[in-house]
Amino acid sequence: MTSKSLILLIALVFCAIASRAESPNIILILTDDQGWSQRSGLMDPEVADSGSDYLETPAMDRIANEGMRFTSGYSPAPLCTPTRRSILCGTSAARSGSEFESVWVPAEHLTIPRALKKANADYQCAHFGKWGEKMISSPEECGYDVSDGHTGNVTGGMADKMEPAHIVADPKRTDSVTDRTIDFMRQQAKAGKPFYAQVSYYAVHLRIELLEASLKKYQDKGAPDRAYSPGWVGMLEEMDTAIGRILDEVDALGISENTFVIFTTDNGGRGVVPGGDPESAAPNVPLSGAKHSLLEGGIRVPFLVRGPSIEAGSVCRVPVVGYDFLPTFYDLAGGTGELSAEVDGGSFATLLEKPEAGPVKRAVEGIVFSRPRQGNAAIRDGNWKLLAEIDSERQIQSVQLFNVNKDIAESKDLSSKQQEKTKELRSRLESFLESHEDPSPTMKKRKGP
Repeated sequence: MTSKSLILLIALVFCAIASRAESPNIILILTDDQGWSQRSGLMDPEVADSGSDYLETPAMDRIANEGMRFTSGYSPAPLCTPTRRSILCGTSAARSGSEFESVWVPAEHLTIPRALKKANADYQCAHFGKWGEKMISSPEECGYDVSDGHTGNVTGGMADKMEPAHIVADPKRTDSVTDRTIDFMRQQAKAGKPFYAQVSYYAVHLRIELLEASLKKYQDKGAPDRAYSPGWVGMLEEMDTAIGRILDEVDALGISENTFVIFTTDNGGRGVVPGGDPESAAPNVPLSGAKHSLLEGGIRVPFLVRGPSIEAGSVCRVPVVGYDFLPTFYDLAGGTGELSAEVDGGSFATLLEKPEAGPVKRAVEGIVFSRPRQGNAAIRDGNWKLLAEIDSERQIQSVQLFNVNKDIAESKDLSSKQQEKTKELRSRLESFLESHEDPSPTMKKRKGP
């Protein structure tokens, strides 16, 4: 080997070491059944009721105030497990399954931990909290180094009995999940290794569990401004307090300058909360619909990011979705190789520094949603959202078009006035649905051509 070649080799090695040392820590906080407007801060500074004065969520608000709010952030599906599977593999639910049951085996596909380890083999990856229902593969089989295993609703306190409030010692296991997360962070910081931690809280999913002091606080506070119950609000605040502990630990470990904290939820809020006053404003105001629906209330969710190079208090209006996380994290980790062709998401890393940089580049333009069991599919592109009624074979029967930037409540169908846009989005949605068979076994297979 010539001296010139040796120098070049040494330079490449140092560059590789420097790149690996700079790989950021990533913490994804995923809550359960928390609606877009269900925190004390505003999700959109231009929409006065996109938050609630009655709620107390200072930690969530801190992420927004110290980072970026994505006003049009979406969950991949309007219910739990399809979203979790979608986030894990970077796939739309139309590809990996729109229901709890799916023959999609996550361990046989690219996952977030595998993508991060592809970018930098030093990454240590952990999953704490709710994994999902009928996920088939365990977290370890999907590339996680440590996890709570096959956990689901029952693990977090789901039961047949649904009182407006249940007083328990470790409500929704919120503190336990947080303790394990903090221990993992400390271990990796001490070892000097980059880490990825997905913190999947069981709250604020049914059933409602909290401490007695929290319940009394909100019983004494008076009636909520929406159809929440004092127990539900107290459970939300307890989870927020736990999130604050994670943020404080990031700062205490001195890793905040190299750590991204992402906050979102698995689907929109529920339409009915046990113990809530049905005469009050709906829990998801100002959005229409709720969990299970492809209306905005079922899929538009809180989407907050704090981290390096992100301007404090910044706002991004470019639509993003949970299945964008995998390519985004891969990008942030320094990954340069091609990802699997099955990845439907695109990286929004550029938006973190330039929130007006333009739309996320995905294999299919826009964000696609599919829920055949409920008879709906949708596509969001720019300010536009096409909501389609579909049959069990995912054939489109009728459509509505909304400008969800101006009409967040989806009250004005513009399909007859915007026929070209309607035709364009319908064609794009049809093409996607025709090229992907929903692997949920309850779905009918599409008939021949």
